[in-house]
Amino acid sequence: MTAELIRGQNHPLPETRLEVRVSAGGPVVAGVTLNDEQGRLRDTGWIAHPASPRLPGIEVPRQAAARHRLAVDLDALPAAVHRVNVLLALPSGMGGAARFGALPAPFVAVTALDGREVASYTLLDLDTESAVVAVELYRRHGAWKVRAVGQGWAGGLAALLRDQGLPGADRLAAAIDEAVAGGMARSVAPPPRPADAGRARRAEPVARQGARAATAPPARIDYRHPDRHPAPSSAPAPSSAPAPAPAQAPVPAQASAGAPRPVAGDAPGSTPDERLYNQVWGMFEDLARTTAAYRSAVGFADSRMDRALDDVLADPRTRVGPAADEARTRARAERDRLVDRAREAFDRDVAQLVAEAAVVEPALPAVYARWDSPAWSGYRVPAETSTALRLGDLSLPERVDLRIPMLLRLPLQRGLWIDSGRGGRSVEAALVDPGELRRLAARTATDLTTRLLAAHPAGGLSVHVIDPAGAAAEPFAPLTGSGVLAGPPAAGAEGVRAVLARLTQRVDLVQMAVRSGAGDALPPDLDLAEQLLIVHDFPHGFDDRAVTQLRYLADEGPSVGVHLMMIAAREDTRGYGPVLDPLFRALLRLAPVPDDHLADPWVGHAWTYEPPLAPQGSPVPTRVLRLVAAARAAAGQ
Repeated sequence: MTAELIRGQNHPLPETRLEVRVSAGGPVVAGVTLNDEQGRLRDTGWIAHPASPRLPGIEVPRQAAARHRLAVDLDALPAAVHRVNVLLALPSGMGGAARFGALPAPFVAVTALDGREVASYTLLDLDTESAVVAVELYRRHGAWKVRAVGQGWAGGLAALLRDQGLPGADRLAAAIDEAVAGGMARSVAPPPRPADAGRARRAEPVARQGARAATAPPARIDYRHPDRHPAPSSAPAPSSAPAPAPAQAPVPAQASAGAPRPVAGDAPGSTPDERLYNQVWGMFEDLARTTAAYRSAVGFADSRMDRALDDVLADPRTRVGPAADEARTRARAERDRLVDRAREAFDRDVAQLVAEAAVVEPALPAVYARWDSPAWSGYRVPAETSTALRLGDLSLPERVDLRIPMLLRLPLQRGLWIDSGRGGRSVEAALVDPGELRRLAARTATDLTTRLLAAHPAGGLSVHVIDPAGAAAEPFAPLTGSGVLAGPPAAGAEGVRAVLARLTQRVDLVQMAVRSGAGDALPPDLDLAEQLLIVHDFPHGFDDRAVTQLRYLADEGPSVGVHLMMIAAREDTRGYGPVLDPLFRALLRLAPVPDDHLADPWVGHAWTYEPPLAPQGSPVPTRVLRLVAAARAAAGQ
């Protein structure tokens, strides 16, 4: 039975391998500080935070997120540690809430490795605080307990760390803020939960099995997305979620024997497209969690082997000789045994996801599908905006053959930045000629724009292009030649000013109409369709006023249907200094070549992103643009 604590109350911990789960009303930073018997924080080596997420026995997330899971192995802590403080802080400078009082009360649960809650605590009565010690795990007379603390600081992380006696607290807090800001700028936004997703405090599947592997036989852990409900192979698909025809494809042989038969569209949602969207995101989370469990198990096996080898080396009498060699062999064999067992569980889980991907991919509608999918042969301009569209594919190095579609919910809530420079970390980006990299970036923008147009009804999206020097005439030719643009690409400084002035004025007018409830007062010639602005070769052709207007569109535009797609190399904007940092952080960075830079908000994996470029010479994008243009003409657009 879960102990629901109030501030100051404590509860014994029956186990030493635990998870601390956090649910908040918005993105928060989670961290851990370690303290000695007198409650002192010795130095920065006793703090786990997003910029340095691991300590012996502790692992915290690398990003700010609304939900966190922190891994704790109390037996692995240094002997001098007597207290483990779980910290929560609001990320500064990221446009979110500035105080916990503006958010729903955070909820913290300490759970066993099987997901069973040991104790929970809701942090009530927070007001101006922006950093808080949520709970404390402490050792008393050789036993561990958890105490609900709930003590906050209005001065944020810096004030909290100063209060714990840390020298250089301000510098560390700034470094944490910088790491969080960088992670949020490149993170994959989690999908909204469907209406029937259940209560927020639902216990999620356990994501870490590494520590348990040392003492217990491997058990089947359910890593599935908590909102996914796959039917057993013997049961038909639910009548409310009929599976498309391709879902009846045979399950690949590598699927686990006795595992539920994958069914396309078997996820909550009110429409087939929404069910498929939620299912794909569930697959993404499943792969993230099972990979996190595998990596955690390998890390645990390595640390256990290191401790065993340290024990051998600690005694001069046992450093050499047959006994030392035997001890080293045993330590490495035990490490290999644990890793093999973790890999077996990982391969079993991934085999099921591979089977599911083989069923789901052929069932995806056109805007969710790859360009070579047969779904595009039957494409027709939709009567309503699609639930989402495909931005590319995501994979992890443990299984590069399993690619998860990267779906983005519509309408866009965040602009897109296609990086035409060498900001990535992939071998592909390093080998591509700079001129070719810029051409691929413009081609990626063209393909993504084609998908966006395909996802909207006739006249539902107006596309504007700024190309000051006309450098992207060739990759933009499919858009300009098909007649789907709102006007010819704007060239020169004068063209830049004209387009930006028109769109900023639209944002101002619609915002005023929304605030005053006077929608009927909008000018009759105002284009009420969603607007997409493509900016090529930024900052060429932009003066200070134009840069300010672009920042305004990035911040305020999405809420009133004005969206930004920017093609830029970060190094080209260095002359502006830090003034453009908020602009780039506000956009989701994509790469025109495969690149491992997208981080998820659950466990912080760096996913390899692959852009959705159509095969060279494919007629599909051209056909789609013709259909869109014809539908616009028929609708009088």
